[in-house]
Amino acid sequence: MLLIILAYLGGVLTIVSPCILPVLPFVFARADQPFAKSGLPLLAGMALTFALVASLAAVGGGWVVAANEYGRWLALGLVAVFALTLLWPGLSERLTRPLVAAGSRLSERAQGTDGGARPSASLLLGVATGLLWAPCAGPILGLILTGAALQGANTTSSLLLLAYAAGAATSMAAALLLGGKVFAALKRMLGAGEWVRRGLGAAMLAGVGAIALGLDTGMLAQVSTASTGGLEQRLVDRLSGRPEGGAMAMQAGPAMMAAVDTDSGAGPAMMAAGGAMRMAGGPSRAALPDEGLAPALDGATDWLNSTPLTAEQLRGKVVLVDFWTYSCINCLRTLPYVKAWAEKYRDQGLVVVGVHAPEFAFERKLSNVEKAIKDLGIGYPVAVDNGYKIWRAFNNQYWPAHYFIDAQGRIRHHHFGEGGYAESERVIQQLLQEAGSKQVDQGLIDVQAQGVQQAADMAAVRSHETYLGYERAEQFAATPAAVHNQATAYATPERLPLNAWGLSGQWTVGPESATLDGATGRITYRFQARDLHLVLGPGSDGKPVRFKVLIDGKAPGASRGMDVAADGSGSVTAQRLYQLVRQDGGAAERTFSIEFLDPGISAYAFTFG
Repeated sequence: MLLIILAYLGGVLTIVSPCILPVLPFVFARADQPFAKSGLPLLAGMALTFALVASLAAVGGGWVVAANEYGRWLALGLVAVFALTLLWPGLSERLTRPLVAAGSRLSERAQGTDGGARPSASLLLGVATGLLWAPCAGPILGLILTGAALQGANTTSSLLLLAYAAGAATSMAAALLLGGKVFAALKRMLGAGEWVRRGLGAAMLAGVGAIALGLDTGMLAQVSTASTGGLEQRLVDRLSGRPEGGAMAMQAGPAMMAAVDTDSGAGPAMMAAGGAMRMAGGPSRAALPDEGLAPALDGATDWLNSTPLTAEQLRGKVVLVDFWTYSCINCLRTLPYVKAWAEKYRDQGLVVVGVHAPEFAFERKLSNVEKAIKDLGIGYPVAVDNGYKIWRAFNNQYWPAHYFIDAQGRIRHHHFGEGGYAESERVIQQLLQEAGSKQVDQGLIDVQAQGVQQAADMAAVRSHETYLGYERAEQFAATPAAVHNQATAYATPERLPLNAWGLSGQWTVGPESATLDGATGRITYRFQARDLHLVLGPGSDGKPVRFKVLIDGKAPGASRGMDVAADGSGSVTAQRLYQLVRQDGGAAERTFSIEFLDPGISAYAFTFG
């Protein structure tokens, strides 16, 4: 019952999702008709068709995909014809082409000879709209579809999809009823009725164009700050008992939780808060659990270091899927192990696939990802998952996340966060042996990570990940309080309590970052940790931004990070994570400050280790 409620409420939120925007004009085109005879059949046809198509797509083969694609094009033709009749009601009288004539008849049936609505025509338009809406997905729908794909066709999956569609229909019904009142008021204005009618027709044609060009599942689905994904994810968290905002889905960032790595002595696991792991301890060497069929790696916006890899190409191989993003400190600290496994077991049948799922907008830029891969020395295939399609297919919620897939294409183990390296390597060895490899090295790799990739000293860490954008900012201590999206002069007090931070100078605080508008500016943070990192990026012109780091008002000296000179000087040349402090001799409580000597800098998030 909880899943049905989640699915319904997730559907209700769909109306604010960017990917639903192209079909809204088709719904509002019926706003001036009686709801029982027009709006209700339209929404019913839309919901039922969506549930049917989504159910088939989740469990079907290629023929379902092909049939749905043809159905979408037929639906596009249908609504385009209806849109033309709204724009030019007299078109059928002047032209005799069969398509226009059919459109005229459709319009007459839809409106009725008496000006009323025909339920059958509204139902037909609802079916067409449902075909167009079917590819639209969010975290909740992604969860449902993934479960259906892994478990096969069943009544529960269909009920969940129907509940999701019913929720969307409910929110659209409310909007349609309100729209009808607005439409009626406009019609009472002299000459407004015809212009509103034509406006709806133009909006429908624009929606047809957006869908035909793939904008509904491409560009719109990738809008990073206006998506309903975060709302849906918070809904999942609230109703499932997870800490709100902890589970990362789309925009939500990972909150840090420590989990002791008992088998390797490496640093603690850093994971997004939100739900216990499915396995509390390590798997038995005798029997790894079967966690279901691994989703295909379809949907990547780009592939680096490889052509697109299919399930067929990977069959017979042991596959490690690593979800990461290049400015994530936890991902960077696991990377030396992933690279070492890829090298050591490559000739024995292991394929490592990195899935780059961005957190910040700049991580969507392909050139940034390409540079990061080159700088980090990654040679294995990387799928760029800017649309989060692979992320949703795995129902993933964490950075980093490792999924271990056997030669039959089934998930046999997973690990979220840092640590557990010895356990993970033993899983790789066992899966290779199961696949028939006779020369599996039973030893464990010895990784000596350096710089930012060195394991954290979590025993002394008392500071946690802190975002500077207003969507997730905490413990902001400057005056005035953060002003959203407006250049403002800020001042930070001389003394700050632990984990408080502030801005000094002229800054604009946006949803995911703070950007310096003045000639100079400062960020101050009272922290306790061995390492301090800050995700930074230069201005839109790409010119380097000089900075000066101080610790307790003095040059860092031996406590400098790898991106800072001993005198505290440095420069921001790219959008990435910068290590600014590595304390020499411990992790005492200190006041960190960084002064920027050029304008345009954008600061995103502090992380510690």
